[in-house]
This record gives sequence, structure tokens and C-alpha cells, in this order.
Amino acid sequence: MRITDLQVLDIRFPTSRTQAGTDAVHVDPDYSAAYVILTTDEGLAGHGLTFTIGRGNEVCALAIEAFRGQVVGQTLDAIMDDFAGFWRALANEPQLRWLGPEKGVIHLALAAIVNAVWDLHAKVSGKPLWKLLADMTPRQLVACIDFRYISDALSPEEALDLLSRAERGKATREAELLRNGYPAYNTSVGWFGYSDERIRGLCREALADGWTQFKVKVGGTPEDDDRRRALVRQEIGPAGRLMIDANQRWDVGEAIDRVRALARHDIWWMEEPTSPDDVLGHAAIARAIAPIRVATGEHCANRVIFKQLLQAQAIGICQIDSCRLGGVNENLAVMLLAAKFEVPVCPHAGGVGLCEQVQ
Repeated sequence: MRITDLQVLDIRFPTSRTQAGTDAVHVDPDYSAAYVILTTDEGLAGHGLTFTIGRGNEVCALAIEAFRGQVVGQTLDAIMDDFAGFWRALANEPQLRWLGPEKGVIHLALAAIVNAVWDLHAKVSGKPLWKLLADMTPRQLVACIDFRYISDALSPEEALDLLSRAERGKATREAELLRNGYPAYNTSVGWFGYSDERIRGLCREALADGWTQFKVKVGGTPEDDDRRRALVRQEIGPAGRLMIDANQRWDVGEAIDRVRALARHDIWWMEEPTSPDDVLGHAAIARAIAPIRVATGEHCANRVIFKQLLQAQAIGICQIDSCRLGGVNENLAVMLLAAKFEVPVCPHAGGVGLCEQVQ
């Protein structure tokens, strides 16, 4: 099966500004995606996307098109025989690497293409992607990963050992997944721009639907953040799990002070308290606000940042995003790093209407 064409679509999710909530940093709810379609000579197509906002689609589309020569003409078998090599070839394209390396819009473009290849592979296999991955052997999974820059923290041999040891309980975990699914949390109750009445109503609707975990945006004035947290806690009760998310709003010292002030609401994790690139800042925050966990990852560009966050004990929750990292392959690398450091993984869903999951 040969890839014969690469198409990029500009997908917009128009939202009424009077209805859409925001966080403290991204105040424009014009969510969108650059959507990739890889067509083949056998009629199947692979689909992937990268999440952007508004005009970011135009830039992402150009970046995706820049990879056309590395993708069109490839066979699926050749890619899957050396997926790590294919991934590295895209990441190391001599001209495009200058625009990263392995970060920014060029890495978003790589993610969309790589995920489209995985989608195509899953369709050929006749399985959903999660099942395709679950059925791969430890050696097949390790062969998908580029270990460059992370081998000091996780070698291929260590990754193989982790996966091999986990094989023993795989059937049980898969049965549990099929029976009960993964627990998820609800973010819809806590956006900025919602009236108190709307927050109360959304909390009650979510509780009636069976939700037990809730995330609320912070980063406004201290008084407003405290009032809104108290409102949600009142509605969900002491048994509900409550998380907060600052979307990178604060400096390190401010984050520590603000989270300590909100701790009385029984916070389970503090998400994106500061710049996603500030590894040592996250470590300082984590030490200062414990036992509240620090969660981050949706804006972490690559496995190298995650490696350092884990090495520095800077996060208690690892939030990978397959549209921000370099697709499924780099997600596998970070998940194995997290497993080695015994940090739970909670995938971020790319902002396209999917539910985040807590593992």
C-alpha cells in the first residue's frame, strides 16, 4: 500500500462568544484544527490532526505541506518496518529542523502526519488504534520509539523490560477497560465567563450524569478564583475530586502563593501553573504545594522536556498530548518514561471535544 497524496483541511469549530468559556490566558474560543488526509493506491485513507486556534491553521497547513516530499510515495509496510526511522527522518529533515528542532509548529505538523499514518495502519489491521497498540509485542512498540536524547533516563533495554513485565497483567487490564472504561473528569463546569448560576447548573447536570471529578480554571483575581472554587466545591460536595488549571498564567512564586491560598478547597492537582518549559520552576512549585500534585504536559513540546520534568520530580501527573508531541510514537516514549518514574499519565485530549482521561 503506497501513500499517493497528502491533503490538508482547515477545520474550524465556530463558537458563540457569549456561550463559550475561556481560560485566563487563551481568551479567544476560536478553536480549530489542521486536518491531514493521507490517501493510498488501495482506496484507504489515514486521518490525523493538530489542534490550533484560528489563524494558526494556516501556518500549520504550510508546515504539513512542507513534509509532502518525505511522505508521499512511501509504502505503509516500509514505514511500519522502521517507524522510529521514519519518525526521525521527519524530525531531522535538514531544512525544516531549523524551525524547531522538535518543537513549535513544525512538530505539530509532524504529529498530524504521524498520527495519520497510525490511523491508516489501524484501518489496514481492522482494529481501533488502542487495540492495535495493545496487541503489539514489547519489541514492536520499542521499535517505534526514537530514544535519542532520552537514553540517559530510559534505554531501549529498560523500555523492553518494562513492557515485558507488564505483559502479565495486560489481559486483565484490557478486560477492565472494555467493561468499565477509564475514569474521566469534567471541565465544562469551570470556565471563565460563566455566571454563578450557570456554574451551579452545570455542576448539578454533571453530577446527575455520574461525573465525580471536576476541573476548574484559575488565574483571575485571587478573590474570584477563591469564590468560584468554593462554589464548585459546595456543589460537588466533599467526595468530589477537584482540580484547578492556570494555563501557564503565573510566575513561580505567584503560583506557590496562589495555590496555597486555594488549598482549603481540597485540590487534587494544580495544572500548568507556569511556563511549560520551566522544569526547575515546576520542581520548586511541586515541593512548595505538596501534597497537591503538579500536572502539566499539554504544551510540553517533546520527550526531552518530559524527561527532565520526571527526573526533577517536578510533576505528579503527566499530561501527554498526541497532537502536541510528535504523535503516537513520542507518546509511547513519554508513557514509558512516566512508568519508569512511577508517575500517573492523564492524556490531554487536544481541545477538540474529547474527554480527558485519568489513569
